[in-house]
Amino acid sequence: MTPPAELSRAVEHYLSVADRLVPGLVTGCYVVGSAALGDWRPAVSDIDVVAVTGRAAGEQELRRLSLLHKLGNLRAAGRALARRQPHLPGTVNAVFVAAGDLGRPVTRIRPVASHSGPRFRRGQGFDVNPVMWKVLGERGIPVRGPAPATLGLDPEPSLLRPWTLGQLRGHWARYAARALSGRPPRRRLQSPHRLALAYALSPPRLHRTVTTGEVISKEAAGAYALDTFGARWHPLLRLALAHRRGVPGPALDPSRIPRLTGEFIQEVIAAARPDVRG
Repeated sequence: MTPPAELSRAVEHYLSVADRLVPGLVTGCYVVGSAALGDWRPAVSDIDVVAVTGRAAGEQELRRLSLLHKLGNLRAAGRALARRQPHLPGTVNAVFVAAGDLGRPVTRIRPVASHSGPRFRRGQGFDVNPVMWKVLGERGIPVRGPAPATLGLDPEPSLLRPWTLGQLRGHWARYAARALSGRPPRRRLQSPHRLALAYALSPPRLHRTVTTGEVISKEAAGAYALDTFGARWHPLLRLALAHRRGVPGPALDPSRIPRLTGEFIQEVIAAARPDVRG
């Protein structure tokens, strides 16, 4: 798969900054996430990558990696500022994994570091999980290094469904509970209803993985949810899809959207059955 030119430029720029900050450390780079699933949208999507380190990262290199997220994404920040956007589409988020660990079962890999949003974490990286490793192995886009199929990855397919179900019953159940409260979650410069619309398509993605073992994009998850769940949720789902596409959608009272999203997520969680085979 050939990535969009804008995405390629962003990743190449990010790698050029990495090469100046930590020369020779990053020996591989693979685009995963929405781009690998064919659902990357320049106006709304981040760029998720798995970066491979060819040697152990020392203290100084870890400190420099903590700068990489800021320096490597200055262009995305500048564009967002010029457009007065509350989020930073086109931001490269990376998880760093040692080359010698790539062949280990994914749940036994300890990442070198990761950065996403404003956070830099040493020894942690959410994207090192059975879902993302399946995407990496099957659809990852190599920017630097050999094809993903040659890396000897072990995504632990027997853990795909239980891990995904755990995310639904854990992270997304907590979000739903907060969305149903009097103080729904929000982010800096992003209202609760816009955050809810951004989140509404993720639980149906996980429902599809739990029930069929497939990993699909957010946009595909919207179509799947329209076919799978009741008509009550269709205005919310269509508005969430329109929000993602940057086009007008159904009119819904913004104050109702977080609660409606919380109720929808609770139904998705209740409907997820890991014993179902698609």
